[in-house]
Amino acid sequence: MKRIPLAILVVAMHCVWWACSSLQRSHTDDAPVHRSEQLVIDRISAHCFIHTSFHQTDDFGNVPCNGLIVRDGNEVVVFDTPTKDAASEELISWIQNELHCSVKAVVPTHFHVDCLGGLQAFHAHGIPSHAHAKTIEMSEAKGTAVPQHGFADSLVLVAGNERITVTHFGEGHTVDNVVGYFAKEDVLFGGCLIKELNATKGYLGDANVGAWSSTVERVKQAYPQVEVVVPGHGQHGDRRLLDYTIALFKAP
Repeated sequence: MKRIPLAILVVAMHCVWWACSSLQRSHTDDAPVHRSEQLVIDRISAHCFIHTSFHQTDDFGNVPCNGLIVRDGNEVVVFDTPTKDAASEELISWIQNELHCSVKAVVPTHFHVDCLGGLQAFHAHGIPSHAHAKTIEMSEAKGTAVPQHGFADSLVLVAGNERITVTHFGEGHTVDNVVGYFAKEDVLFGGCLIKELNATKGYLGDANVGAWSSTVERVKQAYPQVEVVVPGHGQHGDRRLLDYTIALFKAP
């Protein structure tokens, strides 16, 4: 039997290691873990998942709307509900049956339907909801589902042993838009305050365009170490989404 040269063995072992590492990365980064007509869930890190539902609009068509699931231990915090109660029921069921977790809280990041359209389903399951005080005020005025617990500037929630912060940095897409930050993995959920790369300005009916860039500047300064940024619509990325959004709304 011929001996295999050591150099070939080393190369072969490296290839096997690379293949296994790639397989592991594909399992934890950007890997779809659930897909139906009304709900898609993608894993973006060891502890975070993006949930995407859909909202039919007159001006922009059937718009995919992102939310975030943050997990530690056997608990999760959800940012933004799916757009309808049926999709929220599907999301809650997936969290309970696939992650084997309970939902500690849900946080609508502003008062539009792409953030709280499915809120009633969470309430029906006894899941507490938290939102900026202005989100509650504007939801009541519009006659939509109303978050239960309000805060003024910031809020700290806990899932498992990890802290998740929710902060209002100022006006932009809406007067009440907040962002969520998971420090364990430096993941920022920017919601509709943050745009994906190459996005247009989108719906501005409730926006403060003049303040938008300054608000995102404050977000950027608060989280210089951020690694993953999730916008309200479109593809997640890194801190370049913050820079893109700042430039998009900066006055010429």
